[in-house]
Amino acid sequence: MEIFENLSASSRLENAELDAYSRAVRGVTEMLEPAVISLGLQDGRGGGSGVVLGTDGTTATAVTNSHVVRGLGRAGGQRDDAGEMRVTFSDGRSVPAEVLGDDPPSDLGVVRFTPEEEPTVAALGEAENLVVGQLVVAIGSPLGFQSTVTAGVVSALGRSIRGQEGRPIENVIQTDAAINPGNSGGPLADTSGRVVGINTAIIGGAQGIGFAVPVSGAFRRVVFSLVTEGRVRRARLGVVVATQPARGGVGGGAGVREVPADGPALRAGVRPGDLIVGLGGQPVRSNSDLLALLDESAINRDMELKVLRRGKEQTLKVRPREQE
Repeated sequence: MEIFENLSASSRLENAELDAYSRAVRGVTEMLEPAVISLGLQDGRGGGSGVVLGTDGTTATAVTNSHVVRGLGRAGGQRDDAGEMRVTFSDGRSVPAEVLGDDPPSDLGVVRFTPEEEPTVAALGEAENLVVGQLVVAIGSPLGFQSTVTAGVVSALGRSIRGQEGRPIENVIQTDAAINPGNSGGPLADTSGRVVGINTAIIGGAQGIGFAVPVSGAFRRVVFSLVTEGRVRRARLGVVVATQPARGGVGGGAGVREVPADGPALRAGVRPGDLIVGLGGQPVRSNSDLLALLDESAINRDMELKVLRRGKEQTLKVRPREQE
């Protein structure tokens, strides 16, 4: 009968679509899983994930979250017998590791270790090429379950969240791929197997809402600084910006909520309620734009700061300091 023929055709179509979805997820897993590590202490306490992004033939470096390495540091400091930090691969191999550096504002950290054999190195993509609804795959060790794979879509881009250390993290990726405790620091990948984010957080009590630090130019600069210097130098403007998107200007901006005492912004004449729309000749359309401009090159440099105040643009002179 026609109705059964239609049902049969529909079933074949659904199976074909499911097979395509499964092939995509399996392809990413096969490519990326060997580069994913779990992080923990020798006594088994603590935990998080990471992904290998470089090797020089002797040592290898992996990226994880700042809150993961700091959490392991606190756990190790609580007991003398906790042992050293170790990285464990999907095949069970485990070697000692050391922290090269971490950066709480971006929630990124880098660890170094000497592998027993040449590790697989993950390829980096670009988060700016992502679109909402795109399939992504997360790999990590949630709740101690090694090499767990979950898949979902990009739910939103450019989110602002408060990380586990209480600091705001800007411009993150929101996904409904399941991210559970222990997934933090693991990769979020596109269907080509390229890492487009580092899983960083979930909202307690919420299902289907996870976040990842995007792979971008800023990401690369942070990782490079952590590998070469063990820290990230940033400029400090001396303002507390509003977490909600600014609405005062057509082109956006960074809304000033507070101007702490004895800061560069206060001396420049910035006031609460101002909307920052430009810095150093570059437009500021969001909080993320402002943070990106306050890099090492802005430290102790005289810069023009454009603000909207009561609908009128004003140009101020500011000299950002180095962030402590």
